[in-house]
Amino acid sequence: MNISSEDIIPFGQVRARFTQLAEHVRAGQEKIITRNGESYIALVAAEKLDYYHRLEQEHIHLLLTQEVVQGLDDCDANRLFDVSAMREKYGR
Repeated sequence: MNISSEDIIPFGQVRARFTQLAEHVRAGQEKIITRNGESYIALVAAEKLDYYHRLEQEHIHLLLTQEVVQGLDDCDANRLFDVSAMREKYGR
């Protein structure tokens, strides 16, 4: 989503405009709240936040799956070392 200058709100104005801001966010307009002229927080609809969290979880699962595939490829290529070598390398 494109953010326009109207979507950037100074922190000091949030309390006075919160209901209006909440309605805009609910309608799909994300808002950036600034503090001392810098981005501070964002207002997004709860559904979109849930969606972002699901995407994050999917990304984590994808990374873990890639690690498993890499481990299996290492086993197939005999790129292995025993527990004592691992403890020596990683100090555990």
